[in-house]
Amino acid sequence: MTSLYLALAYLRHHWIKSLIMVLATALILSVPLVTQGLLDRSQNLMTARAETTPLLLGRQGSALDLAIKALYFRGQSPQASSMATVDEVWDSGYADVIPLHIRYFASGAPVVGTSLDYLDFRGFAFQSGRAFSLIGEAVLGAKVAERLGVGVGQSLVTQPENLFDLTATYPLQLDIVGVLAPTGTPDDTAIFTDIKTSWIVQGIGHGHDDVIAAGVRPDGVVIANAAQRQFARITDQNRASFHFHGDPETYPVTAIIALPYDHKSQTILRGFYQNPDNPTQIIQPRPLIGQLMDNLFRFKAILDAVVVVVAIAALFALGLAVYLSLQLRQPEIRTNYQLGAGRWFSVKLVALELLVLLAMGAGLAWLAGLASEQLVGELVVSLVAPSL
Repeated sequence: MTSLYLALAYLRHHWIKSLIMVLATALILSVPLVTQGLLDRSQNLMTARAETTPLLLGRQGSALDLAIKALYFRGQSPQASSMATVDEVWDSGYADVIPLHIRYFASGAPVVGTSLDYLDFRGFAFQSGRAFSLIGEAVLGAKVAERLGVGVGQSLVTQPENLFDLTATYPLQLDIVGVLAPTGTPDDTAIFTDIKTSWIVQGIGHGHDDVIAAGVRPDGVVIANAAQRQFARITDQNRASFHFHGDPETYPVTAIIALPYDHKSQTILRGFYQNPDNPTQIIQPRPLIGQLMDNLFRFKAILDAVVVVVAIAALFALGLAVYLSLQLRQPEIRTNYQLGAGRWFSVKLVALELLVLLAMGAGLAWLAGLASEQLVGELVVSLVAPSL
């Protein structure tokens, strides 16, 4: 106990040197801890979303584009499929189906047109409000609501695809009826609406003014033609006037999530779409995203080597600092010996000092690792997913 007391007294007296040693030790230990934690958690979060999505269907083309758009709402939009494929999978009797229409944005966030089944499938909880139930209603991800500072009772307006295209669809005002609780997934950065709402944004469905209010000629003839204004907002007064044109089976769908009832159903369903001449492709997201993650994190081996080299260099620097400190303490060591302390007393004293410094540095590095875990989910969603 006497040695420990003297060691702590020495560290307190030379607190600046002790603080520098602790911080240096913490940096050496925390860099690999934080880096490894970030990479592992990133890979887990990215692949977990694919693992919980058994099958995806879409138009023939890039399977990777389809998976990234359907899972993370990012990247290039694949060629649209149609509701005919949705009905086809439903009619097969092998899986439940969730359509996704992901094409437009509102305030920089992707607008995901889907069904209420998607909310149940992802297991969403509501921070406030409720799920969408009517066209024109929207539910915000937690990060969208936080970034924009909006909530239930307010509204957002969709962004036109091309500001210079006079024939482009009209922006639609979305009424916010719910805000989701944070999930640490790309869902936090999206806006969810009924798929019919996203079709209205695309111009497939629209409403018209009351033909009587549109105008009456002096001879009493009601003016009503295709030039009437399309609504930019869906209200209780005009909701009933909204209608859709064309064959419903041709309405666009970006991707289709299929939830097979069992392994046999999944195998049979996959067999239906193995023909390369079929305009629809079916993919399993897990192996596809897993391979992508392996390629993205292949630099991890290089990073580990760099960390090891830096750590060795830092340890040598710490060793040099300890050696120089011992050289400066030679008079102190001789005084201890002259006072009757054994030869190993000074060695034990220095060893205890080093152990205390290492323990404090390791504790600080551990706290840094814990703090970084709180930021990892946000970093993955805001940095890794968008980069795909």
